[in-house]
Amino acid sequence: MQPRRLTPRFLEKVWGATHLEPWFPDSAQKIGEVWLEGNPGLPLLIKFLFTTGKLSVQVHPGDEYAAEHHQSLGKTEMWHVLRADAGAKIAAGFRQPVTKAQLEAAARSGEIENLLEWFDARAGDTFFLPAGTVHAIGPGLALIEVQQNSDITYRLYDYGRPRELHLEQGIAVSSLTPHAARAVPHDDVLVDCRYFTTRRIEVRGRQRVEAAGKHTYLIVIEGTCDISGESTSAGAGWYLAPPSAAVEISGSAMCLLVVAH
Repeated sequence: MQPRRLTPRFLEKVWGATHLEPWFPDSAQKIGEVWLEGNPGLPLLIKFLFTTGKLSVQVHPGDEYAAEHHQSLGKTEMWHVLRADAGAKIAAGFRQPVTKAQLEAAARSGEIENLLEWFDARAGDTFFLPAGTVHAIGPGLALIEVQQNSDITYRLYDYGRPRELHLEQGIAVSSLTPHAARAVPHDDVLVDCRYFTTRRIEVRGRQRVEAAGKHTYLIVIEGTCDISGESTSAGAGWYLAPPSAAVEISGSAMCLLVVAH
């Protein structure tokens, strides 16, 4: 069976960007997220994120909490930075342990920004965020996100924007400790966790890439190439549907191969 091309869906956000190239055409609207969608029910969702403003301080529940509250899945995720302005940062976890009472007070006052651990973010960096990690993304970034296919988000602080906050739910699922979010790659493996493994594949010439599990995704993040005879470039995503065993790639490109567990 031929690999299936994923379809981009563009979501406008107040913190988004108009400069989306080279992954997608630039936009007159501020696009914050581009979802690469396939058949309903796939276990992972791949997104591109583009920021010119701060995202909300937020947290996602884990599987157990989601199940108890009749939701589908929790949301563990990773970010791989594609482009970063000088001084760009992401936040993940706290600088030191906090209590639930401290977290609630800081979320109401805005002091939560100062409680978080902020990491410098540069192109090529990878960050891993298990469900329950309080996090935020600053301006000046383009990144790719790999996540469980759930979009349950609890906002703790939103810089005065007129959007709903979810303090009770968010505090209930938040880890109250520091988190070593910066991932250290092992050879070509960026992240290997309970839900997925993400590898970086550099293509120079012709290469055969094996599907490594029941659900395998191939995302082009740099360069141009042919995938199974179809010309493609950065921003394109493919789903290697069972019983696909492999895909032929030729050209000069950097790709991410994501396998769902």
